Amino acid sequence: MKRVNYDDRLYRNYARGRALTEAHYAVWARAFARRLPPERPLAGVDVGSGTGRFTPLLATEFGGPVTGVEPSDRMREVAAELSAYPRVRYEKGRAEAIPLTDASADFALLFLVWHHVPDRPAAARELLRVVRPGGIVLLRTSFRDRLPQLWWLDAFPRGREIEAALYEPLQVVLSTFTTAGWEFVALDEIEEPSPGSRVDQLARLKIRSLSLFEHFTPDEIASGFAELERRVAADPEAAIPPASSDLVVFRRPTGPL
Repeated sequence: MKRVNYDDRLYRNYARGRALTEAHYAVWARAFARRLPPERPLAGVDVGSGTGRFTPLLATEFGGPVTGVEPSDRMREVAAELSAYPRVRYEKGRAEAIPLTDASADFALLFLVWHHVPDRPAAARELLRVVRPGGIVLLRTSFRDRLPQLWWLDAFPRGREIEAALYEPLQVVLSTFTTAGWEFVALDEIEEPSPGSRVDQLARLKIRSLSLFEHFTPDEIASGFAELERRVAADPEAAIPPASSDLVVFRRPTGPL
């Protein structure tokens, strides 16, 4: 699959199109806290931080400092404009080259970024370098063999095919991390609240802040939204059911690697 260039178009509307409700943030804060050490403060790194959707939350909930690492210059600029937290900073970097010293983070979060990483074995090794012994990696991603049934995706030509091509099977991801030296802790299924009605989500989808749309042709996008509008018009206020999302947890061993 082609690399997605967030500096081209996506940075403009990403924060608006991917905004979460307070209820969603609360669910994820609890999910992270359940797997992180109980002591505070915890130093963290938000790898692929984008426009800072989770970076301030991590600093607020766990004390910080938290470093948002993001390769897109435009996305980092938006993140800095949106929030000014004293224990948050944003740095240019990527999963394979994190601008932190060895064993300097208590935890790392990768939230829906793993499928964008070109060299995943190198990224798993780099995370092992940055996270301290006993520290945690929280990996929120999708898996080819566990894909959620997105209610809107079938309206788009090749939608399921492209989605499946973006993600690896669960066992491949687990193998990448354990081969690098990580201990698998858990696969948590996080129940997220409903994002609202179909007409509300259609409005957000039209912003095209999902990188999935970058893999469609203009004709596929046009015909897909036309079909989706037709389906939504039949019952625009229908609520979208709550969804279950996968969160994989790894721990860096405390002994010699």
